Amino acid sequence: MTSQTARTILITGASRGLGLALARALAERGWNLILDARGAEALKGVSAELSRLTPVTAIAGDVTDKAHRQALAVAARAAGGLDALVNNAGRLGPSPQPPLLDYPLDALEQVYRANVIAPLAIVQALQKELKPGARLLTVTSDAGVQPYPGWGGYGSSKAALEQLSAILAAENPGWKVYWVDPGDMRTQMQQDAYPGEDISDRPLPEESVPGLLRLLEGDRPSGRYQAQALIAEMT
Repeated sequence: MTSQTARTILITGASRGLGLALARALAERGWNLILDARGAEALKGVSAELSRLTPVTAIAGDVTDKAHRQALAVAARAAGGLDALVNNAGRLGPSPQPPLLDYPLDALEQVYRANVIAPLAIVQALQKELKPGARLLTVTSDAGVQPYPGWGGYGSSKAALEQLSAILAAENPGWKVYWVDPGDMRTQMQQDAYPGEDISDRPLPEESVPGLLRLLEGDRPSGRYQAQALIAEMT
């Protein structure tokens, strides 16, 4: 991947939080953007903002919807293919987080549909549009490896997503497949996980972006990474 040619990336969940912060950083670096989010109005505002810097295609919809995923594939094809895909969209589940013995199974199914099935479905839908050497970056969490009480639904979905990513990497050595823990962040999802609590001490998602950029623009081997550890290497 070279800086001389404009690169194209698709980012899901790009209307707020980490997805928005990453989209802003990549727009400033000259990447062409295909952006997805469930909130049409918020995504429209993001598109208007970033279109001043770079070509932007914004497609509102739910990643769990097959027709929406097909629309993303059409956009990627029209753009000439993808240099990178960021699976960032996800679902927290009930708020506050219930213990597993009380977890509504219909809600757990929705979490798995959004956090495990949809990321794979997006890769399947876009596989023909991913260029050789493309970067596939999936946002995970320390809840996928640490057994935090109350995080059984979300955490187990991220654990499944990590193993799925590892197998995808093993089966497709022509891509760079990364699953990345961005660390604690001051986002709406984090606030929803701790309703009524003050989370102002958490770093903004912009502080995790440099770690993601190192993977998207570098040549690291496929694997699991922590954004903050990558940033620490830069100092």
